[in-house]
Amino acid sequence: MTAVLEATGISKSFRGLQALRGVDISVEEGQILGIIGANGAGKTTLFNCITGNFPPTSGTVRLDGADVTGQPAHRLAHRGMVRTFQLMRPFHTMTVLENVEIAAMSRGARGGTARREAGETVERTGLGEWADQLSGSLPAAMQKRLELARALAMRPRVLLLDEVLAGLVPAERAPVLDLLENLRDTEGMTMVFIEHIMAAVRRLSDHVVMMDSGAVLATGSADEVLTDPQVVEAYLGKEASDA
Repeated sequence: MTAVLEATGISKSFRGLQALRGVDISVEEGQILGIIGANGAGKTTLFNCITGNFPPTSGTVRLDGADVTGQPAHRLAHRGMVRTFQLMRPFHTMTVLENVEIAAMSRGARGGTARREAGETVERTGLGEWADQLSGSLPAAMQKRLELARALAMRPRVLLLDEVLAGLVPAERAPVLDLLENLRDTEGMTMVFIEHIMAAVRRLSDHVVMMDSGAVLATGSADEVLTDPQVVEAYLGKEASDA
């Protein structure tokens, strides 16, 4: 199969600090790629380089085979590559429904169509009962879902998720994992996700990349990577038994 999203030789320096060192990732249509690594390993910097928040110092990003390296985030979103952020960024003085409606409008939906699509997305992500509440009043778990709902309203071809489960207790994680699995299994959505919760990595990932000090340390299936002695030593340690 042809890669939907491919990043090759991605490096990034900040005033002499080498944050990324020749990182390669590739994800095929309908697959989920998990990216793991300790804090500071370069995972979010990689997302930022891929999604146009800042250009890589070197390397190439391709979406459906087209070179999109350094294109701004809004242009990439219109081409079908959408991301969420670890720190949520809703419009706090707008309702949940209005937040999602704006996301739908950003990809061209208008008027009643945008409102209808937003309502469907709000229900789908389990936010129906909060639809008319101001987003700033939501608990953290619901704000996480709102971040995901806004991304889905943009109808992504490739969805990049930056710690979408962070801060959620197990009971709050379950419906999010169910939704992501459903998106992959019923709609064939391609996803790349950064995650520290190894149970989620095992459940969702078709392929896993482990990063360490800005470089790829290991790649393969979840079982292969999570049992790799280098990965256990560099990252998992005692947590390996809970993965």
